Amino acid sequence: MRGSHGTLALRMRGRFGKLREGHSAFSGRKRLVVVGVRCERPAGASSAVTMSLLCYNRGCGQRYEPDSNKEDSCTYHPGVPVFHDALKVGTICNRRTTDFSDFLSIAGCTKGLHSNEKLPEPVKPEVKTTSERKELADLKPKFNEHIIQAPKPIESIKRPSPDEPIVRLQLKVSASLKQALEKLKLSSGNDQIVTDEETGEIKIGTSCKNGGCLKTFAGPQTNEEVCQYHTGVPIFHEGMKYWSCCKRKTSDFNTFLSQQGCSTGTHLWIKKDDGKKVVPCRHDWHQTGGGVTISIYAKNSVPELSFVEANSTLVNIQIVFEGEKEFLQNVKLWGVIDVQKSYVTLTATKVEIFLKKAEPMTWARLELPPTVISPPKQDTASEEPE
Repeated sequence: MRGSHGTLALRMRGRFGKLREGHSAFSGRKRLVVVGVRCERPAGASSAVTMSLLCYNRGCGQRYEPDSNKEDSCTYHPGVPVFHDALKVGTICNRRTTDFSDFLSIAGCTKGLHSNEKLPEPVKPEVKTTSERKELADLKPKFNEHIIQAPKPIESIKRPSPDEPIVRLQLKVSASLKQALEKLKLSSGNDQIVTDEETGEIKIGTSCKNGGCLKTFAGPQTNEEVCQYHTGVPIFHEGMKYWSCCKRKTSDFNTFLSQQGCSTGTHLWIKKDDGKKVVPCRHDWHQTGGGVTISIYAKNSVPELSFVEANSTLVNIQIVFEGEKEFLQNVKLWGVIDVQKSYVTLTATKVEIFLKKAEPMTWARLELPPTVISPPKQDTASEEPE
């Protein structure tokens, strides 16, 4: 080889052995490849080969040469790490931190020799004595314990017999009703009013007294028309309006008034007066966790003639209001009530009947639906011919 390459080749041949000339695949220039390299150890060097070891002391983790391992070569933590409530603590130096990276970077608190032996995992000590239990209890965080006990399950009450004795509920009269009744007494005159029933005369424009019928008397020919009316009473409950006979529910009041009657008959222009007129009255009910309230919208009820009787499953209502009107209702309750804690409140605009529940449960409805008795199954097997 020529030039500087030739001089370098002669020097390398004398030191390592023979050289082989090759061609570089990347630069297109010639390259030198050393073949059969021979390593020469310096004079006086030891033939033993030493490797560095990994120190397993906690907090060290460095590599070291065994020959250079001294008493102060390793800086480590002799204790075990403690992780409790997001804190990382060293048991000897007691330096605390919440960041794991900062915990790993805490410098050791003790110096000593490096060790390449793995340390055994710390074993949880068995608590045997009372003093050790107290020490561990002192290490636990202190806080106030609140023990919440679930309520005991309430046993379902058996439905009592409907033949239990009837008790009249306590009657409370509001001040507004007393004032309204006093005004009615002062304004009432002593003149006798001659009713249409006494004369037997039907005035033109008199409306039919059958429920749901909107016809008015226009002459004798009106009696020949067929009256379509409802035999039941109107019910208003939870925003719904319907008749108890056909139960066509609607939320619009005008639609309720325009519902065609479900029965047919003759018009009733004059009702017979037997002292008190039994009339339907709008009523509703609602419930809470502890009781059921029945609201009857009867104005100026008469306390001396009105009462409510009940037992555990049955309520009989008799309300006399506006002088001569009477509302009667018998309710077979869906649930069981406590009669002693139930009462009636009379106000100027309505009557409220509070029924205390015997058990805190939600009623599906106010009245218990009638039980349907299925007819006995007939034997369908055909009789054998004689």
